[in-house]
Amino acid sequence: MRRAFAALLLLLAAACSSGAESPDSPDTLRILAGSEIKDLEPLLRRAAAEIGVRVKPAYTGTLDGAEQVASGRADGAADAIWFSSNRYLSLIDGALARLSTQTKVMVSPVVLGLKPAKAAELGWDKEAVSCADIAEAAKAGKFTFGMTNPASSNSGFSALVGVAAALSDADGALSAAQISAVTPKLKDFFSAQRLTAGSSGWLADAYGRDTSVDGMVNYESVLMGLREPVTLVYPSDGVVSADYPLTLLASASEEKKVLYGRLTAWLRTPAVQKEITTTTHRRPIVPGVALDPRFGSSQLIELPFPNQRDTADLLIATYLNQVRVRAHAMFVLDTSGSMRGDRLEALRQALVALTGADTSASGAFSRFSDRETVTMIPFNGTAGRPTAFTVPDRNPSPVLTQIREFAEQLDAGGGTAIYDSLKAAYDQPATPGHYTSIVLMTDGQNTNGSGYADFEAYYRALPEERRRTPTFVVLFGESDVEEMRAVAALTGGAVFDARSTSLSSAFKEIRGYQ
Repeated sequence: MRRAFAALLLLLAAACSSGAESPDSPDTLRILAGSEIKDLEPLLRRAAAEIGVRVKPAYTGTLDGAEQVASGRADGAADAIWFSSNRYLSLIDGALARLSTQTKVMVSPVVLGLKPAKAAELGWDKEAVSCADIAEAAKAGKFTFGMTNPASSNSGFSALVGVAAALSDADGALSAAQISAVTPKLKDFFSAQRLTAGSSGWLADAYGRDTSVDGMVNYESVLMGLREPVTLVYPSDGVVSADYPLTLLASASEEKKVLYGRLTAWLRTPAVQKEITTTTHRRPIVPGVALDPRFGSSQLIELPFPNQRDTADLLIATYLNQVRVRAHAMFVLDTSGSMRGDRLEALRQALVALTGADTSASGAFSRFSDRETVTMIPFNGTAGRPTAFTVPDRNPSPVLTQIREFAEQLDAGGGTAIYDSLKAAYDQPATPGHYTSIVLMTDGQNTNGSGYADFEAYYRALPEERRRTPTFVVLFGESDVEEMRAVAALTGGAVFDARSTSLSSAFKEIRGYQ
């Protein structure tokens, strides 16, 4: 009995030390959030001590989060949501009925940041600049920039909306006809884009690594927080700003409504507003809180946002399939013996979903895009023969069917040659004028061929242009976490964990970075 009691005490101590909390803890507010608010975590941790509200965030992408809320899947799993904007969510049929009180907390416009020397060279450090001026300079090859994927990140979506509205001279919300008419000008503007990403934070990191890119379209707050200063360019036509509405779900209990009210009131106190401005470089939302001089004195002109979901979706689809720089996505896929059975079936399903089988909004925008080249490199004890598919700009269905058939015919057997296979991907001829990225998926440890040290030496000896290709690693099964994280760090990629979710979810998330 004494031994059992001691064991119970140990279990309780372990639970307390791990910080584990019941999702129904009476002082915990569960928030489904965009990754943009991660920089507020230190501040939010103080809320527990100061106002008795523990904030428990769960992060997701903008479109995926909107779908979770609109479909009701967020009900019961979260008490509130906190994205940089609710504009897209509000366009989804039935979504507004899922929402209760919305409280705006801070503001950050999406603008262009350029290296000071480049801004001075273009004369944009002193003169007013319109989106048309920026598009003309982009078309002439006078500068390059990075931007997040509008289908994955609100900063990219806001930028796309702003550019389209400004270039179309829209007096009100964009229409389908205006999007069609402005597409050639959008191609000019985005011809200068050289970096893409699924989140504004990862884009900032990628920009910091790639010295060949002149600037970045991102939140004003992110640009102000860069280690190397940039010159901020505010288009004279106007901008689209994030207003970060912390929003209570209609399904939240009365107890959670009280916590929500307490938290939002605290976040809008002058002291906390000032701290948000100082630590995250966002503008205060509360009147009377002085604006820091670094934000300038110019009044921000807010551009109109689409007022129909079909129009917003058309704008995103136009960007992905017609406007953006073409992509070359390579998939290095483990088909060793340990992948037999359910694991191989999960891989097949994940690839098939990217051919259009996933009909959700986030799924539709993650499918292989028109004009994209997709190279499949399955491997076991050796690297398989690379098989390339190029999706045409018209009638993509036949090629998407070919990719689906390739995925469905994958078979498993043999050992695991991770690094020889990754080398095979980097040995593929570069595709001029394309974004190039690699996805590495393995469920085990390297058993054949060269090891990590050999790959690292090989990678570091590559020409600089080839080293700009990131590898996005998917953790699955018993993959070597330490080595996979090292591969991502070495190549400037990222790690996506499919061990607790699904391969389909991981692959769909990665599409925002390709």
